[in-house]
Order: sequence, then structure tokens, then C-alpha cells
Amino acid sequence: MTFKKILLPVLALSLSLCLSAKGVAVKTGIEVLRDSGFKGLVGKKVGLVTNPSGVDRELRSTIDILYNAPGVKLVALFGPEHGVRGDAWAGDYVPNTVDPATGLKVWSIYGPNREPTPEMLKGIDIMVYDIQDVGCRSYTFISTLGLVMRACSRLGIEVMVLDRPNPLGGNKIEGPLVRDGFFSFVSQYRIPYVYGLTVGELAVLINEEGMNRGQNGKETPLKCDLTVVPMEGWTRDMLYDDTGLPWIMPSPNIPYAKTTIDYPSSGLCGELYGYLNIGIGYTIPFGAFAAPWIDADKLKAELDSYNLPGVAFRTIHYKPIAGSNSGKLIHGVQFSYTDFEKATITLTQFYVMQAVKKLYPDRNPFTLAKDRLGMFHKLCGTDYVRKTFETRMKVDDIKEYWNADVESFRTLARRYYIY
Repeated sequence: MTFKKILLPVLALSLSLCLSAKGVAVKTGIEVLRDSGFKGLVGKKVGLVTNPSGVDRELRSTIDILYNAPGVKLVALFGPEHGVRGDAWAGDYVPNTVDPATGLKVWSIYGPNREPTPEMLKGIDIMVYDIQDVGCRSYTFISTLGLVMRACSRLGIEVMVLDRPNPLGGNKIEGPLVRDGFFSFVSQYRIPYVYGLTVGELAVLINEEGMNRGQNGKETPLKCDLTVVPMEGWTRDMLYDDTGLPWIMPSPNIPYAKTTIDYPSSGLCGELYGYLNIGIGYTIPFGAFAAPWIDADKLKAELDSYNLPGVAFRTIHYKPIAGSNSGKLIHGVQFSYTDFEKATITLTQFYVMQAVKKLYPDRNPFTLAKDRLGMFHKLCGTDYVRKTFETRMKVDDIKEYWNADVESFRTLARRYYIY
């Protein structure tokens, strides 16, 4: 490893992997930190970036754990999207406030400021980050992490990442790298859409590879003094349900561990608002594709005819209580992965769009949602995918491009594997 330090010794890591194979549950970074006596934090003034997903296995918040830790002085909290206690809805600004449980100042870093200001960081010796990631580039917490790292690097403040599982495992990599001109808060680094790293591994990669170039990808790369506290017992073949850890939703529309698999499978399509409902506003967010005008049986039959590896479809009919087609009975398909390793999960949504276009030629998603094309391009990290796919609405036209960067990124990423 080329980064400065990892608190868990290699011998202990090797032992933990053996224990994991025998069914011992995974310990997250906050638990490893606690068991070390809060090594690296004792005697320091600490800032914390977290949200409700930052808990130990007994559901104790990292906020409360650090606030009560002997020798640790937690002095400020930093609220990303949804806030430190999860009381802000998706996209809503998070205000500066005071945490009622601890009396600590909560600084917003999801509002006018996405990056902590020098005023916010005044008096902090080390910034701790503890948020459950979903393993997908467009999920904004990893962008927040990078901006926090940049701000801390300017002031010589240490950063400590408490590692957590990638719920998609450590082997699944899909999608193109972000191209110049398409960097944004939902595509802040030159990484694939699904990147196959834990948040700790990703932090090291962006720090060491000069990827931390700000929200628009054009600023001078900055490198911070970074510590990663690894997990014990996690292996790259684990999905979240294999870890033995409780799932705490990191944002309102990721209520279940399974939703982290559905999110990259449908989220790009769902960005084309007014086209298909993807289960948002119902009990299966990101888990379906439906509309009032779809014949569910015909859509399922068309998708089944593709013989897609590792994915199965069933017909579904439901009434969303919010969002697209709220209160209307809609029809379509729900999907499930029968072989996660074989499936290219991010292409599922493009196959659905291909099938819908064949059955309903007048339903062009990019025409129906033309005001959302900019965001679609940002999420894809390029406009090539949309421009090429729209021509014939055939996945075969984009498949090679979609997968072209996977193996080269895997080779790069291996340099930063902790597990």
C-alpha cells in the first residue's frame, strides 16, 4: 500500500478473513476503531461526517460513540445529503443547526457549501468519515468525501475513513469512466459507474491517483493525510447480506440492502422522469419498470426472449403513492438477479428501454424527458451512451463501449485493495 497508514495490522486482517470463512460476522471500521481504544483520535479535536447509516452492530450511532469516547474530543458534525440524523429528504438543502442529542454544531455540506469552509474546520485536528456507501458512482456521499478531503488537505487536517462493506461486493465493476466535460457532483471521479471498492479503498485510490480534482473535475488535484480503519472479516465476494450486519438505509430510497443492487440497475432510466416508474413511491424503489400504458405480459415476454444471463422478470401491477404516476394503476415488470456474478446489472435498464421501444415505438424516453438529458449525461459520465443508444435503441450498439474500461480500471484498483 502506498498510502500513509492502515490501523489494522496485516496479521490481524489475515486472521479476520479466516474467521469470516467460519461464519464470524464482519466488524466495521467504527467497531475496529473502538476496540483499538480509538487509536489515532485520542487527544485530538475531531470533526465527523456521518449520517444514520454510521452505526455499530448494536445500532449505536458513531456520533454518540465518539462523543462518549474517552480521550476523544468530538467538536463538530458535518451534514451531507439527508443530514447527520437523516431528517432531510433527497435533494433538500441541509441547514446549519445544532445536534439536539449532543449539543454539537452541525455544519451543512449539502447546501450553498458542498465543501467545508475554513470557518467550519477551525479548531479541528482530524476529520472522521463514516457513511455506508452503495458502490455506485452517482451516489453523492463519495463526492462529499472527496470535497472534505480537499478542504482538509488545504489546512493540513488529517482525514480518517472508517471502512464499511461495498454492498455490491468487491468484484463487480461496470460502466464507462467519466469523460471530460461530464464531471459533476454525481460523477466526480474518473471511475466506472459500479467501481468494486469499499469506501476506504476508493478514498485511497482517489488520493493517490490524483483524482481529487473538485466537483467539476478541473481543479488542481489535492492529496490529504489519509488514514483508513479497515473492517475485520470482510471479503471481496461478500454481498451485504453475507456480512451479518444490520442494514440502516443511508438515504430514504435505499431501504433494503437489496436496493443497492437495484439502484444501478434502474436509476439511469429513472432519471428520465415521465417515462417509466422504477418503483419510487412504492414499496420496491428501483426494483421495477412500469407505466399505465404498458402491457405487462408483453413486456415480460419480450425481455424473456433476450435470454439475459443472471436476471429474471415477473409481471407486476401497482399504484405508486408518490412520484411518477402517483395514484395511477401501472403495469410492467419487477426484476431479480438469479446469478449476480453473470449479470451486467447496469445494462438491465437499457434492455428494458429496448423492449419498450420495440413494443411502443412512439415512446422515445429521450424525447419524453428531454429536459433531463443533461442529468442523464452526467450520470453516465458521457453523452456518447445516449446519442448512440437513441439511434436504434439497441443495447448491442453501446455494449462494447459500456464495458470497455472495466478491465483497465480493475488493474488500477487492485493496487489499492485492502481485502
